Amino acid sequence: MIKETLAALSMLFLSIGLFAQNTDISKVNKDSLNLPKRVVTSVADRFAVARPLNIEFAHAAPYNFKSERGNDNLPESKVRKFEQTKVSANINFIKRKTWILGATVGYRGTSAEAEVVQPGMTENSLLHEDFHYLFSAVSFTYFSTLFKKRAFYSSTILIDGSEKHLERVKGIFTGTILLKANQKTKMTVGLLLNIDPSSQTPIIPTFAYEHKFNNGLIADVVLPRSMYLRKFVLNNLGRLSAGVELDQTTFYLYNLEGTNQKYEYRQLDINPGLIYEHAVGKYFMITLKSGMKLTPNGRFFRKEDTFGDPIYQIKPDPTFYFNAGVSFNPFSVFGRK
Repeated sequence: MIKETLAALSMLFLSIGLFAQNTDISKVNKDSLNLPKRVVTSVADRFAVARPLNIEFAHAAPYNFKSERGNDNLPESKVRKFEQTKVSANINFIKRKTWILGATVGYRGTSAEAEVVQPGMTENSLLHEDFHYLFSAVSFTYFSTLFKKRAFYSSTILIDGSEKHLERVKGIFTGTILLKANQKTKMTVGLLLNIDPSSQTPIIPTFAYEHKFNNGLIADVVLPRSMYLRKFVLNNLGRLSAGVELDQTTFYLYNLEGTNQKYEYRQLDINPGLIYEHAVGKYFMITLKSGMKLTPNGRFFRKEDTFGDPIYQIKPDPTFYFNAGVSFNPFSVFGRK
């Protein structure tokens, strides 16, 4: 049951990232919150979750995996190479006192090489495939009040696919209430509605909590996406974080086994580890991530089905990962004189 729940949540993580830039209470509509200016610092702006342009390269060490096709258990095989390139761009192109209109585009390329053990065969099959996943979205966020609390309402239309075809149109609606915001603590709760025919869990609660301790440590919790304990270092030019975040790999497949059937692959990754971010110049940020990648399962399913109806699934062993990225933010407060 735990694995099924985590797998269902994986469908939402990309969506959560898309509207994160609109619901960040430390940067959106600051004056309307009636908070002291020092609550919203240039440091928070430099290390924003959603940056206008972000490029990341991910590498996972070789690992073994078990697989199932229907009710049949297949021999253990091995992934020799698993690498990804992630590119995303975010921009809020219309800002008003009570609403924001923004857009996101992104690309994720996956290159995998696997040595597959075939039942009854004396030689293993060596597979090398490259997959391309693209998405774009338009988000509208409205600021209001609910129960005398500041509230944020967001709606997103997301389109995804591959280099060959547009595949899905999805809708995401969120409602978030700001429960607390002062110099040390920020806290929100909300609900997310995911309109996606392949989703098993259309409604999910969300929760965000940030607390600054007197010793300089910062607790940063954004459920269901991540939990981190952070510390600014090197005169606030760097930030070191320890914790866990969730990520997913998604792509579409065509012409498997000589058919015209379209398939989708989704894989949830639980990534405990360390992150180091360092500001370079006025507008650039270098990010390094490393730790263990834990994958409950990955599933192939027909496009018209859901993640809960796989035709083939794999269960990888834990493996080491290392990511390196660079982001560019021309709107950073840090870059202004």
